Amino acid sequence: MRIGIPKETKPLEGRVGLIAPACADLVAQGHEVLLETNAGLASGYPDQAYVNVGVKIVPDASTLYQHALFIVKVKEPQAAEWALLRADHLLFCYLHLAAEPALTQALCDIGLIAVAFETVETEVGDLPLLQPMSIIAGRLATQIGTHLLHRPQGGKGLLLGGLPGTERGKVVVLGAGAAGCGAAQLAAAMGSQVDVFDKRGDRLAALHDTAANINTHYAYQQAVEQQVAQADLLVGAVLLTGAKAPQVVSETMVKSMTPGSVIVDISVDQGGCIATTHPTNYLQPTYERHGITHFAVTNMPGAVPRTASQALSAAILPYVMRLTHDDWIDHQPLKRGLNIQAGHIMHPALLAAM
Repeated sequence: MRIGIPKETKPLEGRVGLIAPACADLVAQGHEVLLETNAGLASGYPDQAYVNVGVKIVPDASTLYQHALFIVKVKEPQAAEWALLRADHLLFCYLHLAAEPALTQALCDIGLIAVAFETVETEVGDLPLLQPMSIIAGRLATQIGTHLLHRPQGGKGLLLGGLPGTERGKVVVLGAGAAGCGAAQLAAAMGSQVDVFDKRGDRLAALHDTAANINTHYAYQQAVEQQVAQADLLVGAVLLTGAKAPQVVSETMVKSMTPGSVIVDISVDQGGCIATTHPTNYLQPTYERHGITHFAVTNMPGAVPRTASQALSAAILPYVMRLTHDDWIDHQPLKRGLNIQAGHIMHPALLAAM
């Protein structure tokens, strides 16, 4: 099969769909791999690294989409890319369509097959292609939140972990999945007081035992309200596979927070779980509402493209190889990942969201 890897066009998105070593495995299997020039450069993989393993470099996106049948990229197609897609394309990337009705309609109108990384799901409910990026996003949420609490960034001037004789910062995390755990564990390692909410007891139990300064709570609404009001850093990490994120924090709850506090809403890819968040990008990553700094970048792992691209390639390569076979639809995790086919919405949660 002829596989195309375009250069990402989302602002400051440096990741690449497949790194050069992953492409080498595909070439060894007899596939032809095309790469848009410089697509891997920001991830530390120049064109020559791909040429060395048998990848063909093409000069622009138009050429790549024209000749490739199977498109492997990182983020959802941006509006300028829609005209490049055809009905005979197989698109494999992060899509987050529940929060993107215009893109959903465009993909239906094109008539292609679209399989979303974030909805590829195993028999036990794991999301193997979302997990590595969720872990990165969770850790970044704490790192970025720590920086935004500094006074020069408009924060309250708090060192999150504190020192002997000073108060510790309080981090509240909504959701104990991969992203929430990543945020909570890093915040705990920094010495913060961490409170995590979820409705799954198994997740809370697993996280509770990882650090003495992590408190885990069932997500009763009243308890969430009380803890949000005390948070120096609030991290939203709520996910319903394929669906729009539920709103957990109201605008009134945001108003209850101390001015200079910070919100990082990782869930913004799926619409956000906090009433006052709206999508941003790395060109203008933050804004202020009710005295609270909000960070809601929709491609958080794009800030660390080398690490993220390596982790992503390792996760998706076996699924890319499976998709090159005509009977890939018999592979249940990929079947669950199918979002759009021949003009129809195929994922139940996405269909409900639309």
